[in-house]
Amino acid sequence: MGDGRGDMDDINDLRATLLAEVTGAANLDGLERVRVATLGKKGAVTDRMKSLRDLDGAARKAAGAALNALKNEISDAIEARKEDLGDAHVEARLASEQIDVTLPARSSPDGRVHPVSQVLDEIIAIFGDMGFAIAEGPHIEDDFHNFEALNIPPEHPARQEHDTFYFAPGPDGERKVLRTHTSPVQVRTMQSTEPPLRIIAPGRTYRCDSDQTHTPMFHQVEGLVIDKSTHMGHLKGCLHDFVTAFFEVDDVPTRFRPSYFPFTSPSAEVDIGCTRKDGELRIGAGDDWLEILGCGMVHSNVLTNCGIDPAVYQGFAFGIGIDRLAMLKYGINDLRSFFDADLRWLRHYGFAALDLPTLPGGLAR
Repeated sequence: MGDGRGDMDDINDLRATLLAEVTGAANLDGLERVRVATLGKKGAVTDRMKSLRDLDGAARKAAGAALNALKNEISDAIEARKEDLGDAHVEARLASEQIDVTLPARSSPDGRVHPVSQVLDEIIAIFGDMGFAIAEGPHIEDDFHNFEALNIPPEHPARQEHDTFYFAPGPDGERKVLRTHTSPVQVRTMQSTEPPLRIIAPGRTYRCDSDQTHTPMFHQVEGLVIDKSTHMGHLKGCLHDFVTAFFEVDDVPTRFRPSYFPFTSPSAEVDIGCTRKDGELRIGAGDDWLEILGCGMVHSNVLTNCGIDPAVYQGFAFGIGIDRLAMLKYGINDLRSFFDADLRWLRHYGFAALDLPTLPGGLAR
């Protein structure tokens, strides 16, 4: 049994030692090691607390109070030192990572905008000027939104395994699909928004196909207009203005050929005038035609499926391959090269990051 006087002297000596260690910690890791060695389960203060059971009542009470005070004092010292070291760490990092903003910019930045991104921005600029809003939707779709709502019958080839990426059946037996077009975005917009509608739906789409002009994943933009008075003439005018603005050619003849799509009636394929000579394709008035997109008036069944009364509303829709437009406009002859991640190809066909396409300033600069 001790009288406690020696223990108090030991506590004072321990205080001086521990405070010196806290103050001497050079970084946050070192300070954490001091904290563990001091206040951890096997730390110096913790061991002293355990030894209180060897003292008599009065000495235990005095030593216990002193140790508690020491524990609080060391904790406060550690927190204060931690704050100081944290501030010093931030200042050192700022000093080491600072950028001299007075340095001249690189004469030729390495980064380039991909042709697909550039063409998408061009398309958005054109249709945005016409008053179209952008709509988006999920890439994984159910049968209703991808097929049924669009008046696509069960026996249609687009529903077959050889043309569509299907997922394994879910708990309810339904098989989800990777969307084969962005038309489901139109369906979701018609279901959730009251007409009139004027939207474009750009995005990635997926089909089981791969060759020089087809890839399993490609980009598409679809347009939709729904109101009480829109007719086929408005569709023709809209698309004629689009191809004229996109290809930046004053005279681009357009031809609408009757076709069939389950979701539009009447339906049409759109051709534009071109000239083919010496292996070169030129868009504009010429002696040949080039098919670029499909369109038509929205089928009454589609309107009904989406909760819109076809006796009151009507409208048109169209679909365009963004990758194909990029190939035609910028002379790219193989669609697969879009996805090769070849920096040499991107430096050749890419665009400067700050050359944003605008109608007044020109789309391609």
